[in-house]
Amino acid sequence: MKTKPQVRVGVGVFVYDSYSRHLFLLGKRKGSHGAGEWSLPGGHLEFNETLEACARREVKEEAGIRIARIHRLNPITNDIFRKEGKHYITIYMGADYIGGKVKVMEPDKCVEWRWFTWDNLPKPLFTPIQNLKKQLGH
Repeated sequence: MKTKPQVRVGVGVFVYDSYSRHLFLLGKRKGSHGAGEWSLPGGHLEFNETLEACARREVKEEAGIRIARIHRLNPITNDIFRKEGKHYITIYMGADYIGGKVKVMEPDKCVEWRWFTWDNLPKPLFTPIQNLKKQLGH
């Protein structure tokens, strides 16, 4: 019996540089949908997991760093990946970078991590970030 496709909940984390609140971390995706596109650290919300715990876990797993002052941002995007047959609702969190060296922890999923500002975003951007930019009028 084939399972019905499900909408998943994704959490994207704006990890702000502790010295300049204008810089946030983006990673270049590899190996999965959105390969070659720049994305926030983040991932799937697990069953019974808080948004804050998900943000902390995903940032540590993907970039090897610790974050604090985690808070929910207001935007939510509806992200449909037609070609891949995936659909996500993405909830955005903000957090301060507090320690650890930023590094690629999952080389099969990410090529590199870099700091960017809204005025100097790389291309191409992952669909949720594109949708967020449209929503915010950027």
